[in-house]
Amino acid sequence: MERNDRPTGRRRGVRFPAVVAALLAAGLAVGGCGASGDGSNADRSGIRAPKGGGAVPDGARTGTAAPEEGEQRSPSPAPDYLSTFALDVDTASYGYARRTLAEGRLPEPSTVRPEEFVNSFRPDYPRPADNGFSVTLDGARAGRDGWSLVRVGLATRGADRNAERPPAALTFVVDVSGSMDEPGRLDLVKESLGLLADQLRDDDSIALVTFSDEAETRLPMTRVGDARGRIREVVDSLATSSSTNVEAGVRTGYDVAVEGHRKGATNRVVLLSDALANTGSTEAEAILARIDEERREYGITLFGVGVGSEFGDAFMEKLADKGDGQTTYVSNSAQARKVFVDQLPAHVELRARDAKAQVAFDRRTVERFRLIGYENREVADEDFRNDRVDGGEIGAGHTVTALYAVRTRTGASGPVATATVRWLDPATRAPHERSGTVGTAALTGDIWGDGHDSLQLTAITAYFADALRGGGLPGAPELPWLADRAGAIADRSGSAVVRELADAVRQASGLLGPEEGGNPSGEGELRSGDPYS
Repeated sequence: MERNDRPTGRRRGVRFPAVVAALLAAGLAVGGCGASGDGSNADRSGIRAPKGGGAVPDGARTGTAAPEEGEQRSPSPAPDYLSTFALDVDTASYGYARRTLAEGRLPEPSTVRPEEFVNSFRPDYPRPADNGFSVTLDGARAGRDGWSLVRVGLATRGADRNAERPPAALTFVVDVSGSMDEPGRLDLVKESLGLLADQLRDDDSIALVTFSDEAETRLPMTRVGDARGRIREVVDSLATSSSTNVEAGVRTGYDVAVEGHRKGATNRVVLLSDALANTGSTEAEAILARIDEERREYGITLFGVGVGSEFGDAFMEKLADKGDGQTTYVSNSAQARKVFVDQLPAHVELRARDAKAQVAFDRRTVERFRLIGYENREVADEDFRNDRVDGGEIGAGHTVTALYAVRTRTGASGPVATATVRWLDPATRAPHERSGTVGTAALTGDIWGDGHDSLQLTAITAYFADALRGGGLPGAPELPWLADRAGAIADRSGSAVVRELADAVRQASGLLGPEEGGNPSGEGELRSGDPYS
């Protein structure tokens, strides 16, 4: 499994650019313990007890469009059994939490998004042969009283760096305010951009805008070709100034991106900042309309890269949401190299636009279910096949994982969930769907048993994030036990990033204390007073 460099309340689609599928590679390729298929689906609620109701016929939803010939469509169950979200692979929450913990501080619970912890690791899901998705579902028992974890995994075909792809037109918007003077901020940004200049193809284009109290265009949209030296000179000349006017930077960045827009290219604004706005409009809503307008008219998406020991996570998240993009966080040279050298050049090729997933649970076998995370990726169930509702942008080589806590009915057997992914072809905008299923037979094993490293790692990251938010998930072991599990997986796989996860869990356990860290027996039991027992 590798580091991946991360869909409900809000009734709108979300972002997912084809930019960074993985933040760090771990080289861990281990299998789960369940069934797989060609489709996906998900939900975004708290623990839900499905209610009765008949199936909703295909085509009965607003804006429904039939999939093209040869594509699969799953039956539509009653809305009470549905979980729907826009695809997303953000990882900034996990990266920033790791940095915060390493400095001896707990992250604010509001900045902890479990899906970004989960999607910071890339399971070895099967890859499709075409430009669509593979869908893998698996699971295992977790704790007592019928609770299991069910994992929905989606993956796209990887990129061939030597194959033809559309050119990229990238507008970098760089924060040069006074707060960026701290080591590990502007110096890291400059290093990253210098590395990237050597990785892009001659036919790609770069523009560079900087901002402090005002914004300045340092480089108009320029074909990389023979301009690599000029690009490096501009990057090397960057220096910090005064206050942070993110509004001016993003506004000017989009002006430059629109002026340099290339038809048929991947047009993207890349914002590099600590997002600590203190000048101009410091609320994201003031510039969201502009971002949304250019996304719709020109297909320009926004990718946010966070830096710094203090980071305006929520602010960056709002901007990227509206820009149909994603966020990541880098704190050292190794992470920056992974993003700007290994990921960004390879993932400018899109596999899907407006991608959404919907998981349908079977009321005959499922008593309650809960999607872990994805609270701000929610899409109304009835908008799953409404292609006017925005979804996520997916690039080559991306994976998306959604993890559910599911309580099955005593003695029940048969289908548990059907997951369906729907997306638009990037070139033709034709809709496609694929589905996969999982049944009770796949949930008989113990998640902490031998041979389940991939699924265990997903569970560890989810339980870890949940503990940082206050806990309450069914079957949650205490943090020291989770750290030991992660350490054992790291030993077996030789994965440095899984070792970093184990260290982060131990650091959190020390800061939270024994009462917050789960039960001391470490047997994966429910905690005392768990509301879902």
